[in-house]
Amino acid sequence: MNTFYTFICYDRCGTCKKAEKWLNENKIDYTKRPIREENPSCEELREWKEKSGLPLKRFFNTSGQLYKSMNLKDRLGEMSEEEQLQLLATDGMLVKRPILVAGDKVLVGFREPEWQEALL
Repeated sequence: MNTFYTFICYDRCGTCKKAEKWLNENKIDYTKRPIREENPSCEELREWKEKSGLPLKRFFNTSGQLYKSMNLKDRLGEMSEEEQLQLLATDGMLVKRPILVAGDKVLVGFREPEWQEALL
């Protein structure tokens, strides 16, 4: 099965480094996309949310400084999904990473057993 993978990451993120090492060790070809330079658009985020089956909240980098400084923990509940998508599209540092997009599959964050089951 020859699937085209897009690996959306931040080079200074430890989890992204682990995920990239795992992809390389398992000989999975991918195109790397730096999230800071190429922030996901609203449309991409909406599509990824649908394909992942995850709640939109899982797309937020809740441990990031920007998330904390914007006090989003308290604000997200008051925002519509559209407002949340718009916000995520403003800055890649708000977005949970890594994200692996593979056809109709989208993996958010790196959990090795989950990636193994989905990709191998």
